[in-house]
Order: sequence, then structure tokens, then C-alpha cells
Amino acid sequence: MPAGMMIPARNTAPMIGRNGSVGIFGSPASLLLGQGSIMEGGGQVEGVEFSESDFGRMREGEEFESATKSSSENQEVGSGDDLDHQPPKKKRYHRHTQNQIQQMEAFFKECPHPDDKQRKELSRELGLEPLQVKFWFQNKRTQMKTHHERHENTQLRTENEKLRADNMRYREALGNATCPNCGGPTAIGEMSFDEHHLRLENARLREEIDRISAIAAKYVGKPVSSYPLLSTPMTSSPLELGIGSYGGHNSGLGAGGGDMYGAVDLLRTISAPSEADKPIIIELAVAAMEELVRMAQMGEPLWMTSLDGSTAVLNEDEYVRTFPRGIGPKPSGFSCEASRATAVVIMNHISLVEMLMDVNQWSTVFSGIVSRAMTLEVLSTGVAGNYNGALQVMTSELQVPSPLVPTRESYFVRYCKQHGEGTWAVVDVSLDNLRPTPALRCRRRPSGCLIQDMPNGYSKVTWVEHVEVDDRGVHSLYNQLVRSGHAFGAKRWIATLDRQCERLASAMATSIPTGDAGVITNQEGRKSMLKLAERMVMSFCGGVSASTTHTWTTLSGTGADDVRVMTRKSVDDPGRPPGIVLSAATSFWLPVPPKRVFDFLRDENSRNEWDILSNGGIVQEMAHIANGRDTGNCVSLLRVNSANSSQSNMLILQESSTDQTASFVVYAPVDIVAINVVLNGGDPDYVALLPSGFAILPDGSTTSDGGANGVAEHGSGGSLLTVAFQILVDSVPTAKLSLGSVATVNNLIACTVERIKASLSCENQ
Repeated sequence: MPAGMMIPARNTAPMIGRNGSVGIFGSPASLLLGQGSIMEGGGQVEGVEFSESDFGRMREGEEFESATKSSSENQEVGSGDDLDHQPPKKKRYHRHTQNQIQQMEAFFKECPHPDDKQRKELSRELGLEPLQVKFWFQNKRTQMKTHHERHENTQLRTENEKLRADNMRYREALGNATCPNCGGPTAIGEMSFDEHHLRLENARLREEIDRISAIAAKYVGKPVSSYPLLSTPMTSSPLELGIGSYGGHNSGLGAGGGDMYGAVDLLRTISAPSEADKPIIIELAVAAMEELVRMAQMGEPLWMTSLDGSTAVLNEDEYVRTFPRGIGPKPSGFSCEASRATAVVIMNHISLVEMLMDVNQWSTVFSGIVSRAMTLEVLSTGVAGNYNGALQVMTSELQVPSPLVPTRESYFVRYCKQHGEGTWAVVDVSLDNLRPTPALRCRRRPSGCLIQDMPNGYSKVTWVEHVEVDDRGVHSLYNQLVRSGHAFGAKRWIATLDRQCERLASAMATSIPTGDAGVITNQEGRKSMLKLAERMVMSFCGGVSASTTHTWTTLSGTGADDVRVMTRKSVDDPGRPPGIVLSAATSFWLPVPPKRVFDFLRDENSRNEWDILSNGGIVQEMAHIANGRDTGNCVSLLRVNSANSSQSNMLILQESSTDQTASFVVYAPVDIVAINVVLNGGDPDYVALLPSGFAILPDGSTTSDGGANGVAEHGSGGSLLTVAFQILVDSVPTAKLSLGSVATVNNLIACTVERIKASLSCENQ
């Protein structure tokens, strides 16, 4: 063959690209000149153009047959200049065999997008080139896409025609509409946006009503006492101590105080409600909410004014007539305690609702009343991102800070509802009918609070407490206080809430007066100090009551002045020193007004008169944080200037707090290094504390209002004082408690009581 001559390969056709270059389709040269790019799904190879008829035949499965066969059939390809002299050849097409098409159709159903490896394997089986297989699949995908689009268009066109026909029919019906009242034609106008919104809201509310009605339909009209009781055994549900929990287990010295009143830990035997219980719970909650709102707003004859005009007394006969259903009749041997109180507190209504619906916040704010609490199940979290409609099944243990008053355990549902702009209500009602137990000593009828928003971040709170209780286990020393309602009544709750709101406002204050010496002005330091003091008070309150988790042992005394002790092991708790902690407490009566007792015990200048551990040293206040209207409400850091050098590195953290119903003076020794970290804003959770202190309550002999000065103004009535100490007797948690340690603590508390009586001129009384 002469040099420079080019013989076109068999079965190939020269093609001219858009840029005028020449190539042979199927050869390496043509791939190079055509830029080697295949556009997926378009039915076109870049750099190569097909006629309309060619494209149509390709859709039917016709493909090019490659010119590159075996090496025996390959011929040389000349340069581009030689190709210019070759006459154009007619394109030749070869139809695939029926077998090839069937096999590629079958493969396409399983894999419409084969990769290079699959295409090569398929081409080898069918005797085709991989490029031919690639083009066939590309064209097949285009064909299928067109078919699907045509089918979808047909469906949409049919639906469009149907909608158009419906629209015309509705227009004719509206045109012929008549007014049902006058018989004339109706005026169909444009619906406003507000009207449309109201219609949607109305539809949503109707659906909600229908849903709730359907759930409780079979129970409506039945008295609660007739509800079916569950016969399945109750499983134990562990309840975390909300206050004063220790890292280790509790141990006692003998017969526990938990049995001295015939009490058992009711809260540990209660489990979450079953599905069968939930409709009953929903109906109870809705009825309780209605009752609470009416109880908070109604006056006489439901609520009668007391003889001194200071409190409202419930008319029980009128109550039964007004609310005939309720939760059933009062159990035999139970007495009724009902009270109502109102106050304006410095907290907005949204924060109050959040605090009441969060069991941890609720336990913290009311730590003087709530010793333990937990949420068993949340039936509803509310709507629209708030607590409106929230429903929770809970347990709680309520206390008086004295081992002489049994705690009150409750199993109840808490329901929150918004009653208009800025008005909310939170109600509790007992579910004891669902979990009957002979150990039940307290039943909560609808109780809770009505909250109304007021200007400048304040809220008006009306609190209602209505319980039926077996209080025969209360010590005679506290009988009058408990029966007067000041121990667990609405006045106690509302006074505690007012005091805690003051304390929180103080913690959030940014402008601190710097006139007095010793005032802590560092914002972070104030918050850390108040948080540490809060934990100290919570630990004190949780450790001094007659909780069913405590095992008190009576050591000595003459009845009312019995000293009760218990031991607890502290393990792996950074907030308490490890080892065996001995707690000792006693309660007694003083014929001195609570105001005088509180001022005497909180004053650092008179501390050496009763504090034996100060060894007669002078006590000096180093720093303080005022956190309330009353001057007695503050957190102080005290130093004892003692001759004993071993105490030179210790300070005393003290919080004194008073309201209309109770006062506390709680203190604990703290390490200087640790407290300096807290004063600089450090984490207070790692400061070890063993709090001791005093709980001061009125004896219930007077009912005069506490006024602005809190419990201080209870006339000439006496005081009920509880003294409690916590002492680390051994730093080894596994050590055994010696009788010598018990005797030492007994003598310590007895001497402290005698010193307090002597200082207040109460010897031998």
C-alpha cells in the first residue's frame, strides 16, 4: 500500500463534526476528535450529530456496529489530510437480533444504569461492543422517561378536567343558595383572614374535644369511687431523694422512727399508671381544674371568714352541695384541712408556671415543705410550646421540719391550663383510688394555685389547699400547729413562695449597693454563694424530718424533749465529707415569740451564748448577702476567733431566713480555700458541707397575721424550736459507730438546748 494512502475500515462511515473535523465513529480517532464525551440520557454524542430519522431508528433498538473488530479485520487509519480526499460513504446500520434485545431488556429491568464492568460483560455475552451496549441503555432510558412523562401528563389532564367540572358544579350550587332564615338569596362575599383563622381554630378545638370525649366517654357520669380498681400487683418504683440524698445507704441503730407511727414508704410502692387508668386520670384532672378555679374565686357561703377576720374557713356542707362528685366521701377517721391565701410575688407568671411544672425546681423552691418528689409519667407536655394542657402523674412527700410530725405522702396528677391572657392555673388531685393502700394517711382534693399576671414582672397568686388527713400520729407538741393549717396549709405554701421569689430576685440583681462593709458585690461570687447556701438549707430540711426514708432512734429525754439520732453513710458524694455521719435532732416548746428566738439565734454577737463548738470565742461576720426585705434574710460568712489554733482555717457559712409561717437558721463549717473559690465564682457543688441549725415555727396558739416582718409578729404566742446537728464521727464509711460517739452527740445537743433556754430566760420550763 502506498504511503500516505488510507483505506477506511470496514463497516465504518466517516463523519464531519460541528467544527469541521473528520473522524470515523467507532475508531480511536473519532473518539478523540469527538472529545470522547457521551451525554447521558440525551440521545446524542457530543461532537457527533444524528439525523432525525437516525435518532428514531435508534429508539427502536437499532445501533451502530463497531468498525473495530478483531485484529485481523483492522486496517490502518490515515492522517486527517488523507481523509479529506476520501469520498463520503453512506451510513450503514445493523439491527440487533431479537435475542440481543430480549437479554438487554431483561437486564434493563434489574439494572437500568450498568457500570463499565457490567457493560463489558454484557457485550461479550451478546457479541456487541461495550459502546453499543452503552448507547442502547442510554436510548432505552430516554424512551422510558418519555413514556412515563406521557402517562403522567394524561393523568394530570384527566384530574384537571375533573376539578374543573367540580368547580363549575359548586359555583352553580352557590348561585342557587338561599338563606334558611328569610328564604332569599345569600350574599356570598370574600371571607376575611381573621374569619378564616377563627374557623380553622374552631375546627381544631372541635377535634380536640371529640378526642378527649371519646377517651373518657365510658367513664362520664360515674362517681370516682365506682371506678374499677386494678388487681395487678404493684411494682416497686425507686424514688430519688429530692433533698438531702446521700451517696450511701441508710442504716439505723435500732427500731426505726419510720415504724413509730405505723408508716411505710408509700412512694416506693407506686408505679406509673396503666393504659386503663389514663382515661380516668384525664377526667379527674379536668374536673379538678374547674373546681380549683371556682374555689379560688368564690366567697360566701363556700368560704366563711374566721372570728378574728384573718383567714377564710371552708364551709364543708356547702362544699359538698357545690361539688357533689369530687373524689368520693371522706375516709373514716380523717379530718379535713382547707385553706386559701393570696399574695403578690416578684416573679412573672410564665416563670411561676415553669417552676411548678418542673419537679426539680418545685422541690427546690419548697424545700422546707417538700422532702421528696418525682414525676412518674408525663401524659401531656402541653401545646404551642408552653405548659397549657400539660398533665403529669407525680408522687410527693410533704414534711414539717421536725421528727415529731409524720410526713404526708401523695400520689396525684398535676394539670396546668391557661385561662385567658396572663391567667394560669395549676391543680393537683389525688389518684389514691387507683392505688388503694391501708397505709394511706393523706388525700389531696383539688389543690393548687391561680396565677394572674401583673405589671413590672409581678404576679398575683391565689393558693388553695384542701386535704383529708389522718393526723393521729402527730406529736401533741405540734397538734395545734398542724390543725390550725399553718404547718401544711395555703398560708405556708404562699409564704414560702413569696420568700423564695425574693431570694431569686436577689440572686439575679445586677446593681448591688456598696455602702456597707462586707457586702459581696461580685456577681458570679454572689450566685455561687447563694447556690451553696441553698444546697445547705435543702440538706438540713431533708435530714431533720420524719421522712419514711429516715430511721430515727430515741436516746433519752422526758417525752417532748426526746433526742433522736440516726446514722447515714456518705460515699462518693463530692458535696459531703466521706464517712459515717451522725444526725441528732430534738424539738421543744419555748414560751417566747418566734421573732425573738430567730433574732437571738441568727445574731453573731450572741452566738457564743449557745454554740458550744465556738469555745466561747468571738464570732465576727466577714461577708454577707442580703436576699430579702426583712433584714434577717441573708447569707453570712462568719469567723470564730478562738484560742484553739486547730480551727483557724475554718469559717462558718450561715443562712437565716424568715417568713410568715417559719424561720430557719442553718449553718455549716467550710474550708477557707474552698470558700475562696466560691467567692470568685467557682463551682459550689464540690464544697463538702454537713449542715446543722434550727427550725422555728409558731406553736399555733395565735392566728394573727405575720405582717411585713414575717413570723416575727405572732403576738405573745410561743415557739416550736427544732435543733439538729450533723457530725462526722468517722471518716471511714465501713467503720462501726461507737456508743461513745452517740453519747457525745447526745450531750452536745442537750447542752445546746439548755443554753438556749437559759439565754432566753426559760430555765426549767
